[in-house]
Amino acid sequence: MSVEMEPLLIVALVIVLFTVAVLLKAVRIVPQARARNVERLGRYQRTLTPGLNVVVPFVDRVYPAIDLREQVVSFPPRPVITEDNLVVEIDTVLYFQVTDPRSAAYEIASYLQAVEQLTVTTLRNVVGSMDLEETLTSRDEINSRLREVLDEATGKWGLRVNRVEIKAVDPPKSIKDAMEKQMRAERDKRASILTAEGARASQILTAEGDKQGAILRAEGERAAAILRAEGQARSIDQVFTAVHRNDLDPKVLAYQYLQTLPELARGQGNTFWVIPSEVTSALSGIAQAFGPGAPAARPAQAGAEVAVPEPDVTRPVGNGWAHPAGERRVADHSEAGKGGGGGPVE
Repeated sequence: MSVEMEPLLIVALVIVLFTVAVLLKAVRIVPQARARNVERLGRYQRTLTPGLNVVVPFVDRVYPAIDLREQVVSFPPRPVITEDNLVVEIDTVLYFQVTDPRSAAYEIASYLQAVEQLTVTTLRNVVGSMDLEETLTSRDEINSRLREVLDEATGKWGLRVNRVEIKAVDPPKSIKDAMEKQMRAERDKRASILTAEGARASQILTAEGDKQGAILRAEGERAAAILRAEGQARSIDQVFTAVHRNDLDPKVLAYQYLQTLPELARGQGNTFWVIPSEVTSALSGIAQAFGPGAPAARPAQAGAEVAVPEPDVTRPVGNGWAHPAGERRVADHSEAGKGGGGGPVE
């Protein structure tokens, strides 16, 4: 009995193993953001979506999963000739995404290689129409033109190019040296310009300060002169008011008048001066003040010139101060009045 059961047991075991194998081949689990193409008898049948999928075992062929996420591919540097015949090394970074797994698998053999070669050729066409300086400063324009061409060409491959970035542009070493010298010269030029502008601004500020200082000093001097003039005017007004208020005797005024005559001869260059016509009135007043019997002085000719020596020191006479030169001039004038002469006295 046991011998007859052994073949049946083996057959049952084989059937179970086959069933398990069939189930394993029939059930396929696809991860998120992945897709798998299925061929049935050599012909495309469908694309498996993420989750649990059932296929016909030994009839359907399931291809490897295709990543539907955005992918980043960095291409090695490629030599590119610019419009001014300079060879530069340019490496790019490509951001793309598979939008149609069927087209990505059946429209192109290797979409990564195709995208790389298309990027290189498009980059050479774009950069070939620019000179070196424009190439170095127009990366955004190059990126946008590359993206437009690649997105249009890869659409039928089930790809969408999101971004194309130029990672580096390496000109030849001789060009780098020339660019460094140019940048150094530009920096020196800017430094010289800034130094000159600073010196000019300093001179302008200094001149403005001198101008403001001169204006303020002039205004101060003007204010001081005005104050001095006002003080003198006020002093003269007070003296004039005091004279008229006190009603001074003409004899006192004549005496004060004579006291000021020596002051006119104190200058070093004064060798003669003209006696005003009022001197005779002053002399008469003095004569009447110091003695009633003193002879009155005769009037001198108006505008007579009197030679005056260098003034000596004054000495006290009566209640005031008399100057020897003044006394001598008065005596000479009196003698001239007695003699009837009115001319200048040496």
